[in-house]
Amino acid sequence: MKGLIMALRRSQSNIVNISFSVTTEDGKAGVQISQAIVNGQSAGVSFRSVNGARKSAAINLDLAALTDLQTALTEILSEGAEG
Repeated sequence: MKGLIMALRRSQSNIVNISFSVTTEDGKAGVQISQAIVNGQSAGVSFRSVNGARKSAAINLDLAALTDLQTALTEILSEGAEG
């Protein structure tokens, strides 16, 4: 094999996982929002419900869905309703 050139390249990813859980006082039911950040960039946000030891499938949310969720929560909280 004439002219074979090999190269070694090192790659490193800095991965940070952030998770927020909102649960009932006994911790048995609620929701979980998770975000993965890879090399300083968001790699996605997921949302799931939690019921005891069972978790629903993760639903991936885009920026528009997150904005709509923020709007809905703000509206609910501004009404002072407790659900």
